[in-house]
Amino acid sequence: MSDATVHTDVLIIGGGPAGALLGQLLARRGISVLVAERQTNLEREFRGETIAAPSVVTLRRLGFGPALDAHGYLRTEGVTMRMEGRRVMHVDYRRFAVGTVPIDIPQPALIGMFIDAGRTSPGFDYQFGTTFTRLVEQDGAIRGAWLRRRDGSTVEVRARLVVGADGRFSKVRHGAGLTADVQQMARDFLSFRLPRPPEWGLQAELVISRDRHLVVLPTWPDSLRIGANLPKRSLGALRKAGFDAFRSMVTGLDPRLAPLVAEHLRSWDDTSFLEIFTAEVPQWTRDGLILIGDASHTCTPILGQGVNVAIQDAVCLAPVVAEALASGNDPVVTSAQLADFVARRRRHKAFVTKFQRVQESALAQGGTVGVLARRARYRLLDVLPLKYRIFGSVLNAPHEIDPADLAEDVRASPGVGTAD
Repeated sequence: MSDATVHTDVLIIGGGPAGALLGQLLARRGISVLVAERQTNLEREFRGETIAAPSVVTLRRLGFGPALDAHGYLRTEGVTMRMEGRRVMHVDYRRFAVGTVPIDIPQPALIGMFIDAGRTSPGFDYQFGTTFTRLVEQDGAIRGAWLRRRDGSTVEVRARLVVGADGRFSKVRHGAGLTADVQQMARDFLSFRLPRPPEWGLQAELVISRDRHLVVLPTWPDSLRIGANLPKRSLGALRKAGFDAFRSMVTGLDPRLAPLVAEHLRSWDDTSFLEIFTAEVPQWTRDGLILIGDASHTCTPILGQGVNVAIQDAVCLAPVVAEALASGNDPVVTSAQLADFVARRRRHKAFVTKFQRVQESALAQGGTVGVLARRARYRLLDVLPLKYRIFGSVLNAPHEIDPADLAEDVRASPGVGTAD
């Protein structure tokens, strides 16, 4: 069954942070937007929930401060690195010049804020339970897509721009014939949550022993989100060894977690597996189409950059799309009109990925010489002011956002709240 063709200015496939925010930013400029999200609601588990300090500043300038404050969040004041039982480095986020610190807030709440704000604009339509099936192509350009709704009906949506914001396994990317260079990391992650003891504080921790490590992140409102690395393709062997062996591995890395693990980590059902890879896409656009977020360039979980890169993509792309649509010269937004955006964002994402690969290489050291050299290197870095420049170049990189473009989005935002 098919409904009549629907027309909109921009069709966004994927209603995560990038898709929802981009849709809201375009709608506040008077652009009609349909955001298609295949999930039927936001009540699901997300892994990346840390918002970097510059992204917090950006969201507040865009008027989301009152909504963030009304919901509540957890401030992350720093990160401590421990190697073979010894503290070797600490980075105090309060020392960065950005003027705030990262926060942890559930991704469903963040996306919900974007949706609520978008619905104050008449041109914004966010549809849950709507699945992308295929693109509409005409004269070599993308002119829209076919979608399947939750009731089984299908609809053809015609748009001047289709945005693929559907994540690391993007079906839009595949449907457009755009390929990804997938590079597997040497290790994967198994994550889980534990209650956060009051004495734990607001510090993230990286606990390392030779080539094994835990990432421990304080999580809103009262949890610890923990990731344990596994050798690539070793999950089957780990499960065969039994769940107690996994729990022993975790507590062996960080004995402080032993009481919590014994009481709250009961079975494999309490864990979530994440395959770690990067996916670099040589071509992000076709006439009438662009990929953003993980669909265009997949990051690893190191330093939690995924959601922040997605936010940056949305904020940087909105004025570019608005200008292209306003020109009115082409039936679709062309690759040429998006070229500067792609070049700018590609440079930043390549920088983030390079930094992540360096960190992953350091964490994977298992031999005695490599472990001793790693420990000495991080201890030296810890006593040098240079560490704030190095970490700041990645953690606080979104300053490439044009203040003038951001100001336009602030002026066009009467329904979100007062920027603070």
